[in-house]
Amino acid sequence: MKKIGIIGAMELEVEALKAKMEIHRTEQKASMEFQEGILNGTEVVIVRSGIGKVNAALCTQILCDVFEVSHIINTGVAGSLKNEIDIGDIVVSADALHHDVDVRVFGYPLGEVPQVGCLAFQADERLGQLAVSCCREVNPDISVYQGRIVSGDQFISDKNVKDAIIENFQGFCVEMEGASIAHAAFLNQIPFVIIRAISDKADDSAEMDYPAFEKAAAAHSAALVEHMLPLI
Repeated sequence: MKKIGIIGAMELEVEALKAKMEIHRTEQKASMEFQEGILNGTEVVIVRSGIGKVNAALCTQILCDVFEVSHIINTGVAGSLKNEIDIGDIVVSADALHHDVDVRVFGYPLGEVPQVGCLAFQADERLGQLAVSCCREVNPDISVYQGRIVSGDQFISDKNVKDAIIENFQGFCVEMEGASIAHAAFLNQIPFVIIRAISDKADDSAEMDYPAFEKAAAAHSAALVEHMLPLI
């Protein structure tokens, strides 16, 4: 039986989904509030993980161990790494990796976590295709892209840093949680997808753009998640 774990780093990324769900159970773990119930006819557990990779990984493991979810969706906002991906557009993960891991001194490629066996964590193909098709239905006024999402414990707002991430990893967008959720899902053999709405350009304008556009961007991502749930 399917039970979908839905993670947002911030409350604004999950509040619209929580408002529409029928809550059957609330449980506190690791200072996070997990709400279990029904959303759009589907059994879900929705949680705000908090910002950053450690919070995201802890949250994912709790969803696997305590709630025994069958799939994981990470919804939220990100900074664009491609000129054609504009504020408000959606990026669906093809894969995800850590842009701030550097163990090259021991022969690993930049971004690869030692002894894991892969550089990037592959998102579930069916979930990704479903997210793209649902986005085109519920958000016809914006563009949707599928590609690499890169994560690190940094808010990227410097063009030089952005350019280095693009050169090294060929990512579509950058944020602070997705790769850790992907990493934990990979280790637990749970299918996952990351859905990111673009709130800024991850450059010198990001500090101004992010507060102005984060709420509208998060609403696009949440609408997509709600629509795709019964189709999983």
